[in-house]
Amino acid sequence: MPSRRIVRIAPGPGQESVWDYPRPPRAEQTPRRLEVIFAGEVIAQTVRGWRVIETSASPVYYFPPGDVRADLLRPVARRTHCEFKGTAHYFDVVVGARAADAAAWVYPVPSARYAPICDHVAFYPHAMDACLVDGERARPQPGGFYGGWVTDDVVGPFKGGPGTQAW
Repeated sequence: MPSRRIVRIAPGPGQESVWDYPRPPRAEQTPRRLEVIFAGEVIAQTVRGWRVIETSASPVYYFPPGDVRADLLRPVARRTHCEFKGTAHYFDVVVGARAADAAAWVYPVPSARYAPICDHVAFYPHAMDACLVDGERARPQPGGFYGGWVTDDVVGPFKGGPGTQAW
């Protein structure tokens, strides 16, 4: 089967290409205003967040535990393992009668390189009503597996859609 040629989209002024992001991923602080809204409630908001950036993936934002409504998170048995960050533990987000299954996760014991995001909470944008970066509504990274937030200042192509698993 012939391999698909990936054509990097050239970033414009004020944009980043996910193809310029590193592998292994890098965690870096961000002063951007991050917000997550679900069922009419602000679930999380911060200007003290972290983002993890990785080649071909849009940024995943992590919220300090004190900036998240922990009373709206319910632990679930789901676990996944990242070869770089370690084992993620998941939470349902529950507001009244609405629930988003396994929509948030943390790394309670990340590898040393990712220690700054220990217990910080990330959210899948496809499961929330809105995820905002400086007021801009983020779009989910294609697929459903990755938790990246796509904004107008990030260009791809992004891994996650059909035919991208071999990237």
